[in-house]
Amino acid sequence: MRTYLASFALLLSRAAASATFDMPLAEFDLIGAIHVVEARQEDTLLDIARRYDIGQEQITRANPDVDRWLPGGGTPVIIPTHYILPAGPREGLVLNVPEMRIYYFPKAKPGETPVVQTYPVGIGRQDWGTPLGLTKVVGKKKNPTWTPPASIRKEHEEAGDPLPAVVPAGPDNPLGQYAMRLGIGGGSYLIHGTNKAFGVGMRASHGCIRMMPEDIEYLFPQIEVGTPVRIVSQPVKVGWFGGKLYLEVHEPLEEDQVGHATLIATAMALIDEAQASRLVELDEVAIEKALMEQTGMPVPISLL
Repeated sequence: MRTYLASFALLLSRAAASATFDMPLAEFDLIGAIHVVEARQEDTLLDIARRYDIGQEQITRANPDVDRWLPGGGTPVIIPTHYILPAGPREGLVLNVPEMRIYYFPKAKPGETPVVQTYPVGIGRQDWGTPLGLTKVVGKKKNPTWTPPASIRKEHEEAGDPLPAVVPAGPDNPLGQYAMRLGIGGGSYLIHGTNKAFGVGMRASHGCIRMMPEDIEYLFPQIEVGTPVRIVSQPVKVGWFGGKLYLEVHEPLEEDQVGHATLIATAMALIDEAQASRLVELDEVAIEKALMEQTGMPVPISLL
């Protein structure tokens, strides 16, 4: 038991460390950095993602030529922990749905260095999309029970996997050990843990926002009821770091029906807006490559 607890504490501390970054200066927009590790012989790509607190789709997009289930010992794996902060106010919780990532901007106490925390999340499937908009945390519960809505019970029954009217707290509860209720959809949407961590970083839920068990363990006690939550759809992000302009592109959600021409137009509008304050020479090849590959990693698009 002592060994288990020590291992879990180490996992939690690693998750917390990998998720927390110093807040950039107001005129800058990037946090983190991309680095490379070697896969162990027993690793899957998803094991490595869990270890470095990144989502399943995130790590596969960053490593398109690496086998998801058998990378092989010694194989270089890109860890894409480099992010442009979402556009908008840097306060409370901000979920960028196509990025499948949530950002938390805690209020710094006097004398503290401001930080930002970021975590991978699972979001709603295409037919159960996570709603956009401004809301807030209206309730918190440790060891929650789950009362499946009638629509979900019907879906499971038709699939031959009937659900009880109430799922008690415990290892079989899909909400995990922590849940935070949002003030949208009549309070039916939650930010919660999970008993199926492999679904984090994918579209696998019925609209709720799933987090890694160790991530929500760390985040839950920091969040107060009333914390603002902004849910946005920003498949394209543009930001400055130093004197360089960066572009980050994620695959748009299918239901948004964003064609490539619209994606280009969105990117160019954001780039033009960024250049209003600092004019730079653009690398058109880098822009085109980022829009085509949609790796979700920031790439420099300005020339020195």
